[in-house]
Amino acid sequence: MTRTGLTDSHCHLDHFSDEEMPEILARTRQAGVDGMVTIGTRLSRADQQKKLATLDTPDLRVWCTIGTHPDHVDEEVLPDAAALAALADDPRVVGIGESGLDYFHGQPDIRPKQQESFRVHIDAARRTGLPLVIHTRQADDDTLGILRDETARNGAFPFLIHCFSSGPELARGALELGGYISFSGIATFNRAQSVRDVAKDVPDDRLLVETDSPYLAPVPRRGKRNEPGYVAYTARILAELRGMEDAAFAEMTTRNFSRLFSRAV
Repeated sequence: MTRTGLTDSHCHLDHFSDEEMPEILARTRQAGVDGMVTIGTRLSRADQQKKLATLDTPDLRVWCTIGTHPDHVDEEVLPDAAALAALADDPRVVGIGESGLDYFHGQPDIRPKQQESFRVHIDAARRTGLPLVIHTRQADDDTLGILRDETARNGAFPFLIHCFSSGPELARGALELGGYISFSGIATFNRAQSVRDVAKDVPDDRLLVETDSPYLAPVPRRGKRNEPGYVAYTARILAELRGMEDAAFAEMTTRNFSRLFSRAV
């Protein structure tokens, strides 16, 4: 099936109950969204993410990623890359992660473990050919440093910086390395002009859109619990910013998603 609707490239369906899921999925369809990826944050719960991907239907595709969020590296066993890649050998799994660096929540003594975990996930992405979903917060320099170092030493690998809220230098560096950038509801916030400035300059073929639900609900739903259908609000703002019609923006970002997440067919 050729998808023409929006794709929520990053959500957390494991934060919603089984009882409320049918209504959430119905609202998602009504919003013009026909694909989403539920993102893994603990590798020990990979089976849960794979089960959520069984919500997949012909008119609303659902996939997952597996990995460990940097906030949880001290609570999870650090896998080797081969073991992580083996867990990803499943058609429901379309990416590795989310992984990366978070210096906002993480104390300085946990940073080396975050960096080690980040490199393991990069290795797994390279082994599988699946894109790495990167979380980075207040760690621009180290994130870009690791991306450059890994690329220089071991070759390029596919990746996406999700929920972009960093500076233009990280955006430029990621793009130079072949990466993609995804924007969440943050792009709709009044005080996020710097994020919108970056979003305006990302090349057409490298831009994705997401919710990061249940977090970061976009205007006009800010302050409420976010859900996948709300990606339409963010998409509308980004389309307007780039001088595009909503349908053209949906087609472009979903085409980009399909190129990057090539297993999502």
